[in-house]
Amino acid sequence: MKKRLCTVGAVLGVLVTVGVLPAQASPATRPARDATLPLGPADLTETRTTTTLQPGVTLTRIVRGEEDPAAHWTVEVSIPGGDTSPDPDAPPTALKDRASADELAAALERDGFRPRVEEVTTPEAADYAGGTLGWRVRVGSFASQAAATSERARLRAAGHTGSAVYTGWDGDAADRGPWRVDVLTIDPRRFRGSLHASYGPDLENRETTSQLAEAAGARAAVNAGFFVLDPQAGAPGDPAGVGVYDGRLLSEPVSGRPALVVHDNGRRTEISRFTWQGRVTGRDTSLGLNGINRVPGLIRNCGGTAGDRPTSLPLHDVTCTNTDELVAFTSDFGRHTPQGDGLEAVLDAHDRVVGLRSPRGGPLPAGGSSVQATGRRVAELSSLARVGDRLSVRTTLLDEHGRRVSPAPGTDIVNAGPELVRDGRLHVTPATDGMVRPGDPSFYYGWVHKRNPRTLAGVDAAGRTVLVTADGRSTGALGLSIGESARVAEALGLRDAVNLDGGGSTTMVTDGDVVNDPSDTAGERPVGDALLILPDRK
Repeated sequence: MKKRLCTVGAVLGVLVTVGVLPAQASPATRPARDATLPLGPADLTETRTTTTLQPGVTLTRIVRGEEDPAAHWTVEVSIPGGDTSPDPDAPPTALKDRASADELAAALERDGFRPRVEEVTTPEAADYAGGTLGWRVRVGSFASQAAATSERARLRAAGHTGSAVYTGWDGDAADRGPWRVDVLTIDPRRFRGSLHASYGPDLENRETTSQLAEAAGARAAVNAGFFVLDPQAGAPGDPAGVGVYDGRLLSEPVSGRPALVVHDNGRRTEISRFTWQGRVTGRDTSLGLNGINRVPGLIRNCGGTAGDRPTSLPLHDVTCTNTDELVAFTSDFGRHTPQGDGLEAVLDAHDRVVGLRSPRGGPLPAGGSSVQATGRRVAELSSLARVGDRLSVRTTLLDEHGRRVSPAPGTDIVNAGPELVRDGRLHVTPATDGMVRPGDPSFYYGWVHKRNPRTLAGVDAAGRTVLVTADGRSTGALGLSIGESARVAEALGLRDAVNLDGGGSTTMVTDGDVVNDPSDTAGERPVGDALLILPDRK
């Protein structure tokens, strides 16, 4: 039987639940959100501790399983293109075809190592067939990371590259854990505060989730959407996808990708897919925009417009390029607009052109904006914008049916992907959302198939918004694959759920403290935006 211990303090209510749901019990005999997590064997111990943070907001810590004695450290050796590879010039990767893996294994044996070649298969998803991803090559079985790292040094001395990995991160269904999951639940029937997305002082710079929470006086927070990290991919901190803050569209969608939509300050939440349209109009001419508040020519996660290279479709963690762009800027971007070749029409608070800059880049007037052009679009903007003229910049958000969406004040939208649950059923969409890279199975292997720290969000059948973090990349918390993330969301009772930014970005803050264990060695990672739960200000 499941045992419950409940203690109530002067301010916070705490519920501690210990034990497991009997393996033979039918899921229909209890609410889904109370079911044990579908991670590892059914006999694992699972504990839940629930704390009330403020009326209508609870935090539940779930710990499942324990360190598995069967898990161990090993060295995963990078596989060169090789003579038998379809692309002999391809860079070393974790997975390749069987012939390339066998060729590497033979070379390792000649160098005195004892490699093993392992086939990696992955489950199907809603839009991806799954099956064999490829073959990996590993060397050794070690009780500690230090021992695996030492073996990696020996491999490097012999001319091979690789990394020390823990087999508990592979995603084997028989693994016994441990997993550590934190769940924030917002009940709109009792919630009197507000839920908002915040990007901080400007879009182009990053802040930690705890910094964003502290600045806003938030009671709790989690990291939110994907963002630019590498300066070579744009402005670090800039959302890599749709960003609507207090009803204002400040970052364009990655075409068709899902997003988390928070309405009415957190009273209603949904998941939707978006595209957009944007135009700048002068006296006699109207020009189509390529982007909003991002460095022209760099489209992080792709999904932009025709002419983008290598694709105008979503492609996760890839920066597409386009030399011919027209990008609109608001003062939300930062102190200065991006510098570079091209032309910039600078507008005052009344949309009047007060200056033309070439090269582009610089400060904006108070309440002002600008439009930047590069490549062939310079001539178009030059013919449209004259000092003293008015330019009208209009952007329109569209839903997946092409219908206009007009976010109201109090509505925030953060980018996400892939989908995890739709209408109460598993619905994982890695191919649609750009996580499947043709010819590069190693990306899917590392990003989707393997366990990582994750941040999830969604809404349950009762209309409660649920924000989830799962720690990972350690022996004390294995993390979740994308498939496991979907099953966890389903077990928590989510009707619709989506994956937010994860990995080293995964962070949860309550009352000023980081309550999870971020995986970056440097500690909490600065991010692009965060979801903040604010107290009732009345």
